[in-house]
Amino acid sequence: MLDKTDDLSLAVDSWLTQFETALAEPDDGALETLFHSDSYWRDVLALSWNIQTINGADAILKELTTHARRAAPSGFAIDPDRRAPRKVMRAGTNAIEAIFKFETGVGRGSGIVRLIPDEADGNTLKAWTLLTDLGELKGFEEQLGTARPRGNAYSRDFRGPNWLDLRKASAAYADHDPTVLVIGGGQSGLCIAARLKQLNVDTLIVDREQRIGDNWRKRYHALTLHNQVQVNHLPYMHFPPNWPTYIPKDKLANWFEAYVETMELNFWTGTEFEGGSYNEKEGRWTVTLRRADGSKRTMHPRHVVLATGVSGIPSVPDIAGIKDFAGEVMHSSQYDDGENWKGKRAIVIGTGNSGHDIAQDLCSSGAEVTLVQRSPTLIVSIEPSAQLVYAPYNDGTLEDNDLIATSMPLKLARKSHAMTTEKSKKLDKELLEGLARVGFKLDFGEDNTGWQFKYLTRGGGYYFNVGCSDMIVKGEIALKQFADIDTFVAYGAKMKSGETVAADLVVLATGYKRQEELVRKLFGEAVEKRVGTIWGFGDEQELRNMYTRTGQPGLWFIAGGLAQCRIGSKHLALQIKAIEEGFLPRDVGPRAALA
Repeated sequence: MLDKTDDLSLAVDSWLTQFETALAEPDDGALETLFHSDSYWRDVLALSWNIQTINGADAILKELTTHARRAAPSGFAIDPDRRAPRKVMRAGTNAIEAIFKFETGVGRGSGIVRLIPDEADGNTLKAWTLLTDLGELKGFEEQLGTARPRGNAYSRDFRGPNWLDLRKASAAYADHDPTVLVIGGGQSGLCIAARLKQLNVDTLIVDREQRIGDNWRKRYHALTLHNQVQVNHLPYMHFPPNWPTYIPKDKLANWFEAYVETMELNFWTGTEFEGGSYNEKEGRWTVTLRRADGSKRTMHPRHVVLATGVSGIPSVPDIAGIKDFAGEVMHSSQYDDGENWKGKRAIVIGTGNSGHDIAQDLCSSGAEVTLVQRSPTLIVSIEPSAQLVYAPYNDGTLEDNDLIATSMPLKLARKSHAMTTEKSKKLDKELLEGLARVGFKLDFGEDNTGWQFKYLTRGGGYYFNVGCSDMIVKGEIALKQFADIDTFVAYGAKMKSGETVAADLVVLATGYKRQEELVRKLFGEAVEKRVGTIWGFGDEQELRNMYTRTGQPGLWFIAGGLAQCRIGSKHLALQIKAIEEGFLPRDVGPRAALA
């Protein structure tokens, strides 16, 4: 049927017209004819003010009917400024994919519909997947392009403060508090602050490091990003076209500094967030910040955004005998450079990305290295296997590709990633067989869904091979299983076999504690319980408490890689702006509809 569709735009136009008409009169039964029985609707704030996925035609029709009456969506049309309708394969299914635009009573949005023929209804094209994504609020559009600020406030008044005077006053917060306080100045903090800046929401980033970008700059010496540059742009300001495919950590750290200056973000370095409490009546936080000079500042923001990553507290397991070890023990977050351990013996515990990279760095620097595996690990070659999931970003615009990424419902994304994992296993067959021969325990994720779902569910458990796996296969880096260690002694690890693995250094590449523990530390147990589980997927098929309203009014979370933060920050910023302008109530949970 798809091959017989000569004019894709005509088919999409027809569906959109019928869809808009059916939404205007949702009780006349027309909506039922537009969706496959096994279909998916993902709404990102546009109609429901929630980030949610609805499965199945019956459930979709019920939700659409409920929200359409309030949201009043209209103006559905193929967006001429976006990629034209085309034939694609998504999650193993051939479909017509089209990007469209629309409006609601309060905003403008974009969406993606995928049409496939319904054999049970004369091969009529019906929606298989539908995305409705809020892009902007009417009257509060981002100040970009022709809507950019003119600068009249400081460029023509020779008696008043100039641009630099205004910037300094804005960042000092001498006589006012920010509306939003962002904790953490990595990619997640920068993304949400930049988005809020464009929506004219006063925002301050605080970070305990002494220099912007130190959260990357201070990581181990050899670190580079493991995904490619075209995926990783920050909002509004793309990396230069001559940048390397894989960005070194220090280059990225320096870009963060330039980004803060160029985007005019308010940022306090050397500032520790000590915690806070929320006043329900006033709808404000009382928080304490400790500056580098030891002074303290109390602030009363309406919103606090925790942008400290998926988890912020290093996880240090209780290892038998480790306190008796006479050498140095450090968490991977403290590791710097293998050159310091040339000619020494090192044990690295943990086989995720950090553990492998540190083991390789130590070995390449002349150390004798033993890598200790605690649990089965997913191994995928950095190229081409690890990059397969980013294939859509190799062509087209970043804006279109971000929308495509947003449009995939969880069930289909899992199916797509399982298919990619099978392809990766074939590409990496020789490497994986070599690892198995030397006793490395392999894993491919829950239901074979691969490395990205390992990240989305547990934040780790995989390694992008940039050479360490080959060194393990060749025996250049020794491999031991943690279960085979009896105890640590003064000079190393005593194995259950009686062998002793001598060491001068033990690196614990054992990951980080869940973010809930940081919430408890900063805000108390009651707030932790109110928020609940953070990260991973719940019954509603969305990352829990991420980029959305939570059970604790005024407390928000953003985390992930650069692409995730770029996409999620837009949704988070729109919700904060909507609350500030009265479109959304301040004190309801994530599933509540607009009052």
